[in-house]
Amino acid sequence: MVLIHNHNILFMKFNVFTLLCIFCFTIQLSQAQYEGYSQSRWETQLQIEEAFFKQINTTSFKTHLKKLTERPHVVGSKANTEVQRYMGEVMQHAGFEITQYPYDLYLPNKPGSSLIEIVTPSRAVLNQKEDIIPGDSFSEDPELWKGWNAFSGSGDVTAEVVYANYGRKEDFDMLQELGVDVKGKIVLARYGGNFRGFKAKFAEANGAAGLIIFTDPKDSGYTKGLVYPEGPYYNESTIQRGSLLTTDFTGDPLTPFEPALPLDGKKKIKRMNPDQAQLHSIPVTPVAYGEAKKILGQMRGRAVPQSWQGGLPFTYRLEGGALLTVRLKVNQKIDFVRAANVVGMLKGSEAPDEWIILGCHFDAWGFGATDPNSGTAMLLSLSETLGKLKKQGYAPKRSILIGHWDAEEHGVIGSSEWVEQLRDQLNAKGVVYMNFDGGVSGKSFSASAAPTLKKLMIETSKKVRYPYTDQSLFEFWKKDTQSEPSIGNLGGGSDHIAFYMYAGVPSLSGGAGGPNLYHSNYDSFQFYEQFVDPEFQMGPMVEHMAGLMALRMANAELIPYNLNRYADDLKLHFINATNKIKGYDQNFEGFNSSTAAIRSLEVTSKILTTQLQSFLEEGGLSKKDQRALNQQLISLEKSFLSEQGMYFGKWYKSLYASSDPFSGYAAWILPGLEYEIALKSSDRLEEWDTRYTAAIGSLELKMKQILQDLE
Repeated sequence: MVLIHNHNILFMKFNVFTLLCIFCFTIQLSQAQYEGYSQSRWETQLQIEEAFFKQINTTSFKTHLKKLTERPHVVGSKANTEVQRYMGEVMQHAGFEITQYPYDLYLPNKPGSSLIEIVTPSRAVLNQKEDIIPGDSFSEDPELWKGWNAFSGSGDVTAEVVYANYGRKEDFDMLQELGVDVKGKIVLARYGGNFRGFKAKFAEANGAAGLIIFTDPKDSGYTKGLVYPEGPYYNESTIQRGSLLTTDFTGDPLTPFEPALPLDGKKKIKRMNPDQAQLHSIPVTPVAYGEAKKILGQMRGRAVPQSWQGGLPFTYRLEGGALLTVRLKVNQKIDFVRAANVVGMLKGSEAPDEWIILGCHFDAWGFGATDPNSGTAMLLSLSETLGKLKKQGYAPKRSILIGHWDAEEHGVIGSSEWVEQLRDQLNAKGVVYMNFDGGVSGKSFSASAAPTLKKLMIETSKKVRYPYTDQSLFEFWKKDTQSEPSIGNLGGGSDHIAFYMYAGVPSLSGGAGGPNLYHSNYDSFQFYEQFVDPEFQMGPMVEHMAGLMALRMANAELIPYNLNRYADDLKLHFINATNKIKGYDQNFEGFNSSTAAIRSLEVTSKILTTQLQSFLEEGGLSKKDQRALNQQLISLEKSFLSEQGMYFGKWYKSLYASSDPFSGYAAWILPGLEYEIALKSSDRLEEWDTRYTAAIGSLELKMKQILQDLE
């Protein structure tokens, strides 16, 4: 209430001219095209964008993708070190300053030994590796490993089996309701519905002795279409690998809040004892549906609920019964592994200490053609194009950084350690983070973004041509039934997490997608060339989009955040949260204080947007003024950072967004409220109304300070 009272006092100081600016500059705003630019600067920017487009080498993406995917390159492997070297050379040759950031991470970078065997009624050892495909030389590469899940516990168990659908919390709750005892059993769960680590977490919490995860053909297999090598879907031997790491923070499991700097480095980081780490103890491994059906087909218990039925040609059962026993053995070593991020900087000509950051990880479970290296190849091509642009005299005004992150596949580790290491610098310099994990892995297009960046994506897409139709990317993306594209909210699962949810740097994630052989040994250059984009036209398209976004953020006089979108999105999210709460608490009266703060923010953000634009048009801002204003603009998103963090994990400091701690992938907007909703609790709603009111009030107060400084 104090913040709102102060707002009213300050608001009275605004003169009539300030209020009328909302209307007076409507025409100028539409002409200027995008916030942050004066008309003259915008005209120059359009020339730069035209020059940028002409410099794109449409064959570069294919060249880089082929080189990056020559060998399987798991974190810590010699092949991954070779990828690091190659990326550094490409960016250095393009004119970027290259820095490597090494870390010693606690993780398993080899599968160890494992075994899945049907013991009774008749012995059968299950295959744990993809079949060799005639005509696909990649599939017979001797460096490929069997299917494995990093951070599995080690153990050797023989037990009866239980089917748990997707292995979600609600699935284990359903088993309990149905009277199915999981304790001491080996659980079979299909991929999908949540992060695989939570399948292990919930299985272990319910007393399971082990877990086998498989991709069901209903989710990616013959029920979807032709399978590899005839099509892009999982065949009977395709296996999804992946990490199981599920700590209440993101990054190296022994160093929350601190970077896992090298053990032999000058600065020593205090690490937890591995026994204290939040790691699983039960053995877990993945398998293909062709092998899973050998177990599922012998189960003789009750039929599953209809929604649990998968795509294999028989009725799925809840239990296997006493006659069916399976042996699961995993011996997986976890130790310190050297990883290194490779970060290139194209230094800004006017504001080198304001950073536009783009990134993608480069480590992979196998060859990694779609995930992640389609994004890596695109960023390498972009670095070359930006370098050529600089040589033409068009250096970016702000610094453009391109980060290639290591150890993402093991738990989004490399980028998280970098953000923890550079948190103070990012607090002052981090303008935006753009993530392109697997960013060119199909012919569709989708994106998620912080509120202030959604307009950036929409407006930029209007200038990019979609290669397979006579449309702009905007027209293709929005589809015929929409007025503008639908942009999602950022959840978990990739390298934006630490930037956005821990450090409060506005972030976006976008790119091209489609059906692919995710995390399997078949995700090779041959698969990409055959099924993903045989014409290799999507890489240059995404590069064009990414480059325009980076240049628009880099070259504006004032950082072009769309400030009005804060209030618009907050209104929607509070309405959604209120409706969810009323579903279990009919006496709930709403977040009255937060709602009032949003209304006030809406007025102030509109005034500020118009005032900033008017000052740019009048030429009333010196370089010194611009630098000061940009520092204030960078601080806006930090209004949502809370040192107290979330109740489900203090590391997640953003009150605005986090990944869902029960699924790992889903986006939680207003995570403080979403956690209470997940628990069906009303106990802390008043506290959260107060905390959100304070955060929104802090955001508005910063906007008002900018207005006061302008006057």
